[in-house]
Amino acid sequence: MITTTNHDLTYNTPATVARIANPRLPVDSASGILDCVGQTPLVRLSRYLDDCSIELHAKLEAANPGGSAKDRPALRMLEHALETGELTPGDTVVESSSGNMGIGLAQACRFHQMRFICVVDPHAQPQNIAIMQALGADVCRVDTPIDGSFLAARLQRVQQILSDVPNSFWPNQYANRQNPIAHHEGTIREIDEATGGDLDYLFVATSSTGTAQGCRDYLRKHNRHTQVVAVDANGSVLFGGSPGKRLIPGIGAGHLPALAKDQTFDKIVRVSDVDCVVGCRRASAREAMLVGGSAGGVLEVVRSLENELRGKRCVAILHDSGTRYLDTVFNDEWVESSLGVTAATVNQWTSAPALQSSRNAS
Repeated sequence: MITTTNHDLTYNTPATVARIANPRLPVDSASGILDCVGQTPLVRLSRYLDDCSIELHAKLEAANPGGSAKDRPALRMLEHALETGELTPGDTVVESSSGNMGIGLAQACRFHQMRFICVVDPHAQPQNIAIMQALGADVCRVDTPIDGSFLAARLQRVQQILSDVPNSFWPNQYANRQNPIAHHEGTIREIDEATGGDLDYLFVATSSTGTAQGCRDYLRKHNRHTQVVAVDANGSVLFGGSPGKRLIPGIGAGHLPALAKDQTFDKIVRVSDVDCVVGCRRASAREAMLVGGSAGGVLEVVRSLENELRGKRCVAILHDSGTRYLDTVFNDEWVESSLGVTAATVNQWTSAPALQSSRNAS
């Protein structure tokens, strides 16, 4: 039956009557996309290593809505600045990034309706730049390094923009304590709860060192016996390293960030760009997983320590997905032209002893 009042239709259908009598139950739904940051899955990798006595788990940070571990500090730095009044709605956020932090900030700024300017260099993945722009970011690119460091050039450009743009704010992921705190309160807490505090080794790539710091500090605070292994890049100046050419973004640094000063970890292992490629290809072949460049390096460091890790429980934090590296890490032509290694050699090294490239380079 249909009744009409002032041209409004009321449908007295059984479903409508039932809904009025029994209101719908609330939906278990996030209130917005930023509420989906964190609680990423922990996945057992049973095929990557040859030694089956090693219990290896991967923390898949690509499951964050912006696609990487950098979603966590991006959100925390921005919302902390809003809470303290350092940042107000309508301001402009400016940051330097190789890609993932830029995406995390672009997403958070778009959600809060703020302008975002990201300074990148030639090593930034084209896909990452496209994602930032799709989220409304203005991308500024520097093409000339300062004293061999693109990071130094990016930071100089950030300062120029801050002086030119009124009401602009720099989160400064390289010195902001909210960066490691985001991982202290999120990433490692989730891992600790999932493992019941029983974890022998944690492997994490380093750049600003925010992830590694936050995880280490949490583990020490809770008296865990976990060894924290920091994975750095050949050619990185972190931990007293010498600067050199690096093409894989998200691991290592050409300019010492303030957060990284005087930082120490239980073990530091360096990898080459080719090692990262090998790890990515091996993860695809053995685990059917596409992992990002730094994640490939982390997994190869785990594999290089198999003798030490027998019977141990390990977690590797994998910062992002390989879907953003299809034109580089997973592209045979790019690997050969940029890294000087043929596809046949890469394939051979996926089954050879880990860090073969680094050994040959030393």
